[in-house]
Amino acid sequence: MAKKNRSLARERRHIRVRKTVVGSAARPRLNVFKSLSGIYAQIIDDNDGKTLISASTVDKELREQMKGMKKTEQAKAIGKAVAERAKSKGISSVVFDRGGFRYVGRVKALADGAREGGLQF
Repeated sequence: MAKKNRSLARERRHIRVRKTVVGSAARPRLNVFKSLSGIYAQIIDDNDGKTLISASTVDKELREQMKGMKKTEQAKAIGKAVAERAKSKGISSVVFDRGGFRYVGRVKALADGAREGGLQF
């Protein structure tokens, strides 16, 4: 029997959630991915299969801000940044896709930051 690992379990959860969470042009999907060192957020239109907006801790524009911050603070800042970028493109409402991760810690901080930035979900 094959050994189960955490990343495979997360991918399965993400596939299960993606059956119901779909982004459209009117209400795109805010996708979250976190690694051990960083957090990434994308706003995706699933009808066209295109990423409309992205923000992460490794962005050249945001990298300098992230120095000296804790990971949850970084996630909140990324949420605010993606919300600002979405507002500039005329996006105000999204569908939140937590990517198979539990809604605690950095994922919750990113969602709270995006809400503070003006996104509705």
